[in-house]
Amino acid sequence: MANPPPKPRAARLLHNATMQHIKDLILREGLRPGDPLPTESELCDMLEVSRSSVREAIRTLSALDIVEVRHGTGTFVGQMSLQPMIDSIVFRGAISQQGSSLQILKEIVDVRHRLDVSIGPSLVELMRGKLHPELDELVEDMTEKADRGEIFVNEDRAFHVRLVEPLASTLLMQLVEAFWKIHTVTAPMLGVPTPEDIAVTARSHGDMLRSAQEGDLAGYLAAVASHYAPLKRNIERFEAEQEARTE
Repeated sequence: MANPPPKPRAARLLHNATMQHIKDLILREGLRPGDPLPTESELCDMLEVSRSSVREAIRTLSALDIVEVRHGTGTFVGQMSLQPMIDSIVFRGAISQQGSSLQILKEIVDVRHRLDVSIGPSLVELMRGKLHPELDELVEDMTEKADRGEIFVNEDRAFHVRLVEPLASTLLMQLVEAFWKIHTVTAPMLGVPTPEDIAVTARSHGDMLRSAQEGDLAGYLAAVASHYAPLKRNIERFEAEQEARTE
């Protein structure tokens, strides 16, 4: 007589255990992003579980970017990026009321501001007296677009990611890009930025870079505050408009 299917709780425990075993395998073998994992059959033998258990665990780990399934090739260690976190936060805002989405944007802007401030002393020390032509070029591109009243999304992302490169922290770079992506997805609710705000934002990027290169921490912090001032002002305006509609 065939064994009955596992109860929901038992199935969940088996699923979690299988995922943990695969993660333990990655750590134990010292595997890095892009390295191949054992085949499905090999994992079944190693973990003493069924193919369905392995497949379900792999699907979940793939969604978390811990593993990557390349159809016709095999399963590999994933990039383990922060994309699942980004998707979760953005989706939480999307399914919530507009006020909740605005709160997420406020919190993201606040976190980005605090992060830029917190890295200031180390960044200024590391960048003092050094040239960064790739950042200079991005500032120039942003300034030219601002003069034409155009936004500069790609240049903005590249600037903030590359600005923290001297700190040599992969996690920090991922966090900066993750918060930037969430910010970019939620910010459109504020409407199109004015030419004045675009100009201020472009100029503040240049001031941040120049101050860091000159070793001027106070100037860097002032530039950071200037960078986020238009955003915070527009959030306050949007909040006031929302409150007026509900009265």
